[in-house]
Amino acid sequence: MRLMADRTPLAFPFALANSAANLVKEAIAAQVVSLFSEGSRAYPTRSRNAAAMRSEERLFSPSAVTRRVHGDVTTMMVGGISGLLLQMLHPAVLAGVWDHSSFRADLHGRLRRTARFIAVTTYGRKSDAEAAIARVRQIHELVCGVLPNGVPYAASNPALLAWVHVTETTSFLNARIRYAEPRMSDADQDRYFDEMARIADALGADPIPRSRSEAQHLIEAMRPQLVVSARTRQVAQLVLTRPAPNRMAEPVQALGMQAAIDLLPAWARRMHGLRNPSLGVPLVRAGTLGVARTLRWALD
Repeated sequence: MRLMADRTPLAFPFALANSAANLVKEAIAAQVVSLFSEGSRAYPTRSRNAAAMRSEERLFSPSAVTRRVHGDVTTMMVGGISGLLLQMLHPAVLAGVWDHSSFRADLHGRLRRTARFIAVTTYGRKSDAEAAIARVRQIHELVCGVLPNGVPYAASNPALLAWVHVTETTSFLNARIRYAEPRMSDADQDRYFDEMARIADALGADPIPRSRSEAQHLIEAMRPQLVVSARTRQVAQLVLTRPAPNRMAEPVQALGMQAAIDLLPAWARRMHGLRNPSLGVPLVRAGTLGVARTLRWALD
């Protein structure tokens, strides 16, 4: 009886602290989910659907490296923005966004829909993933036009799709390594590109990199086609200065943008006229790592 009496007062603060921690986790998780919500549809994260999808066939097995790389909110946000900055350096890719997209009027909606596509193809049912890919292909068939210099372009062009794919996958993987898995093996990095080739092939991309070295070679081969124009600068400014969805998200978003700039290759930063993060690289990386760890804790 004495032991129970002695322990009970000590147990209360721990229970209170645990309850408070759970409230904090729920608040953070709600903020993250709200970023990807579209109407009543919530972002289909790995944890929300693991049980429901256990018996369903999916494009990627539970052991796939792709599921690991795409399973971290912070690294996907940083990698996604960095990938966008790379993609828009190709004039035909930029023209497709400029001429046929609501990007400038609804940037958040565009990014949210992209996030949903990645989530569905990575974690969703195979039938849902294939339907999402089919919808994107249909949209691409309608996106065509003429560049300011008179050269025609089409979003369904296999080479343009390959550029979008390689910049996106490379950026996602680089962010994952920097902020979540610094010791990822070379074999797993190659496996990620090989797995993601399935999505690229279904979308009609060609050539398709199947390893880290092939991805690097493809990016280098495309560099002579990259240019910076007034349009490029305007869209980049829109991406990097877009308002946060709420005040709580402002500092995290600002840090994420700096981390995305830092993630770019040096030559891409020079093309955009972007300097190294104003807070200093060590501070940006340390801060982003802290955010990543906090979000993992909240979403666990």
